[in-house]
Amino acid sequence: MWTLVLNCGSSSVKFALIRPATGEQALSGLAERLRSSEAHVTFRVGDQKIQTPCPDADYADAFRLLLAELDRLDLRGDVRVVGHRVVHGGERFSRPARIDAEVLEQIRACIPLAPLHNPANLAGIEAAQEAFPDAAHIAVFDTAFHQTMPEVAYRYAVPDAWYREHGVRRYGFHGTSHAFVAGEAARMLGRPLTDLNLVTAHLGNGCSVAAVRGGQSVDTSMGLTPLEGLVMGTRSGDVDPNLHDYLARQAGLTLAQVTDALNRESGLLGLSGLGSDLRELEAADAAGHAGARLALDVFAYRLAQKIAGMAVALPGLDALVFTGGIGENSADMRARTLRHLALLGLTCDEDRNARTVRGEAGAIHQEGARPVLVVNTDEERMIAQQAADLLGGQA
Repeated sequence: MWTLVLNCGSSSVKFALIRPATGEQALSGLAERLRSSEAHVTFRVGDQKIQTPCPDADYADAFRLLLAELDRLDLRGDVRVVGHRVVHGGERFSRPARIDAEVLEQIRACIPLAPLHNPANLAGIEAAQEAFPDAAHIAVFDTAFHQTMPEVAYRYAVPDAWYREHGVRRYGFHGTSHAFVAGEAARMLGRPLTDLNLVTAHLGNGCSVAAVRGGQSVDTSMGLTPLEGLVMGTRSGDVDPNLHDYLARQAGLTLAQVTDALNRESGLLGLSGLGSDLRELEAADAAGHAGARLALDVFAYRLAQKIAGMAVALPGLDALVFTGGIGENSADMRARTLRHLALLGLTCDEDRNARTVRGEAGAIHQEGARPVLVVNTDEERMIAQQAADLLGGQA
């Protein structure tokens, strides 16, 4: 059985045609930098890699290109299951769900909690349902993995009625990635996942860290929405909650304007004044750009703070795990971050770190020190596996 996995992010669409039992892929790819002049789609079929420029393409354009590629390979008819990454499921979903009208309505109801993501997820679902009307469509929620957090971790210190009546609490995101890399870290360490205490750092255009005890999330950096926590590509991460009132008074900005700026004009972009892509900022830093250096330093410092904070949720720390586009490929950012974490016994071996990029996974810590691992995440395979497990259970 082939499963098509759609992973619509805030600025990208990852996709893969996978056999869940083996991880075999007939097709995979990534549409990235969407809604920009540099938008492009990369298809991978076996050893072949095809990159197609599509300036200013949006999610719908990317999906049309994917369907055309499936038709070219005569694979569209082999799709029996479509697994959809959905960012926010609130408290309603603690596991994957087969998509029906009620599930779609619940996903729509969570749009205020994930305004950059759930609309893209819904667009992918609706387009895929039209293209594959006979397939089983399964939603796998980023928030589901974090539903094991204890109340002390997920409650805010706000009026109780806000939680009871409006669901104001911390939910967490990137759950499929945190779950996958925790399992891979256990395999790399040669230890049962149930025995391990890990901090996992998913670093991409969106970023979060999680404390994983015995394979279960016990805390994470993101909260009610994907805006809380770390500095990200265009998202601010943690700011003073009174910022909205201050800017309304001082700059005449509306609530919507401040919220939009915190989501789309902040983070690495806001600090550097250049852009949100870490690769470009590292190049600019090397050329002496002060804004790029500040953005990178703040990113690393805040990341180290959150990693240290996650350790509080654990009885011990067996390993730190880096993953995601930045976590897997930026040796510089890993080194910057680890320089702040000597108090936790976390170190960086310069040669190991430099080698562990572009798909190379492994340990980057100094010999004899607490393990620091780079693990290549595979959210698509995790989504396919969870979809298959759900359908198997229903059968």
